[in-house]
Amino acid sequence: MSNDPLLQPYQLKHLTLRNRIIVTSHEPAYPEDGMPKERYRAYTVERAKGGVALTMTAGSAAVSKDSPPVFNNLLAYKDEIVPWIREMTDAVHDEGAAIMIQLTHLGRRTRWDKGDWLPVVAPSHHREASHRSFPKKMEDWDIARVIKDFADAAERMKAGGMDGVELEAYGHLIDQFNSPLTNELDGPYGGSLDNRMRFCLDVFRAMRERVGDDFILGVRYTADECLPGGNGKAEGIEISRRLRDSGLIDYLNVIRGHIDTDAGLTDVIPIQGMANAPHLDFAGEIRAATQFPTFHAAKIPDVATARHAIAAGKVDMVGMTRAHMTDPHIVRKIIEKREDDIRPCVGANYCLDRIYQGGMAFCIHNAATGREQTMPHTIPKADIRRKVVIVGAGPAGLEAARVAAERGHAVVVFEAANKPGGQIRLTAQSERRREMISIIDWRMSQCEKLGVTFHFNSWAEAETITAEEPDVVIIATGGLPHTEVLSKGNDLVVSSWDIISGDVKPGTNVLIFDDAGDHAGLQAAEFIAKTGAKVEIMTPDRSFAPEVMAMNLVPYMRSLQKLDVTFTVTYRLESAEKSGNEITAHVGSDYGGVAKQRSIDQIVVNHGTIPLDDLYFELKPGSKNLGEVSYDQLLAGVSQTTERNPAGTYQLFRIGDAVAARNTHAAIYDALRLAKDI
Repeated sequence: MSNDPLLQPYQLKHLTLRNRIIVTSHEPAYPEDGMPKERYRAYTVERAKGGVALTMTAGSAAVSKDSPPVFNNLLAYKDEIVPWIREMTDAVHDEGAAIMIQLTHLGRRTRWDKGDWLPVVAPSHHREASHRSFPKKMEDWDIARVIKDFADAAERMKAGGMDGVELEAYGHLIDQFNSPLTNELDGPYGGSLDNRMRFCLDVFRAMRERVGDDFILGVRYTADECLPGGNGKAEGIEISRRLRDSGLIDYLNVIRGHIDTDAGLTDVIPIQGMANAPHLDFAGEIRAATQFPTFHAAKIPDVATARHAIAAGKVDMVGMTRAHMTDPHIVRKIIEKREDDIRPCVGANYCLDRIYQGGMAFCIHNAATGREQTMPHTIPKADIRRKVVIVGAGPAGLEAARVAAERGHAVVVFEAANKPGGQIRLTAQSERRREMISIIDWRMSQCEKLGVTFHFNSWAEAETITAEEPDVVIIATGGLPHTEVLSKGNDLVVSSWDIISGDVKPGTNVLIFDDAGDHAGLQAAEFIAKTGAKVEIMTPDRSFAPEVMAMNLVPYMRSLQKLDVTFTVTYRLESAEKSGNEITAHVGSDYGGVAKQRSIDQIVVNHGTIPLDDLYFELKPGSKNLGEVSYDQLLAGVSQTTERNPAGTYQLFRIGDAVAARNTHAAIYDALRLAKDI
């Protein structure tokens, strides 16, 4: 047996867990009609195949009709969920893993205009900032109804074959009862800590009576709200002890912080540029104070940190949840002593930010996650070995090279720069986003192991490519900044890339016109503002940087607000002209009737990229398919067979920003779904 602390089994009551790594509950927003159908099941089972001890589903499943999901959650209050749960639990158990589900009532953390348009309920009328609903203060019949709903849902989950249920308390209804900040009820459920905790314990008591002792019950809860007037560390330890002493639960899953604002949520679930495992020591304190089984997850992205968490006795089970979205086979690779092959989570938080905008959770650089039905995590070998030439070593080109090499093809990559990375290398120059370079480093490492040939400092011409006698050519040359957006004065502007790369020195009074709304605009703003310059970010949109999304926006705002950056929305930069040593910017509005001027010394435009596609069009006449992609074949997951030019000698494709300006995930997805069938 291995001596690795992570690979030791753990006995949780009657349940034997095969190692110490878990996927904690999270909602990838894959349900269909509130049910865990094929996509959800395939996603969950993949993590079980990868060797994880326990996978927890839902983040979290709603137990009541007046707890409507604000993104696509499971609906545990419906009887028809049971057979879907059974299919998923059976499949996970067949892979040797345990499976649990998280149940919740959201309380005020939802909206009244979702689901059945029922009033939002909470133990006070206080609105949560993130979801904006003013709740009804709960009555006695509300409390009794919700307690029964929890018990009913737990019974459904046991009938569906779950090994246990975890209550989602933090930020949700149960912790809204526990916290003096959000509980303004009179007794018996308000006032003293005894009264505030009564609701939680009544819920557990009702569930335990319904499911019996041979079923795991746990709670993910706040042991320190980190808010003035809320439950602090001392109260959190007392709550932890009372939960243990209740005899109703089997483990504690510790959280520190609050999630009622974007900033609070981001501190609880940190993103790139923030410290790894910031609450691990605190979880260890709870375990030491309670001597009770303790779980914890919060930005534990790497095996070394997880191993320390177990070896040092901080926790009994360590959660690597976003890490398993990036690589579902972490445990298998540990067992096989292939830790270097683990695809690293870079903390980009594309997964979580997408669900908070109503989309499905996708990993920024594993396009198979959430697409297990159509995209492979392990690339199969091709029947025939072919010569594949790729131009461009950014994320799209490197993913195409990796996948094609995994298929067994001979792969050659040409890159004009002296290093790989493309836009990723540029964005990683920011201290906050330096973890992004792991997207490139991991692919380079995999490509080198697979024997891919690289030519750097090589500006590939058409003759260069045809001399390789390729069977397939993939153009992944990316794009160049598009700054020609003004009716007059385009020669007076610089791009956000110019600033980030250091090619252009920042001005002292700068207008950033950002209608791409991505990271580059904010990175440039931060870089300039740190020099002491006056900075205004202007956008014609209703909000700035919508592509950055909520949690990623938090660190930028903390920095830019301190630097006194001005944010101007709903205005458009229309033209510019030189005026002595200054530039006069003419500003209008898409809403009409506005004409303003700004006097500045530098204009930075962030308007995405235009494809760098000259080589593609040079190669197109010599290709078999004349560059055409059969979307039917692409979406069906079969090889491209279009032949429009009998004289052609190679297939030609382009991917990523060489097609159109999108994002890193889109570029990698382009590459994976094309190259997996070459």
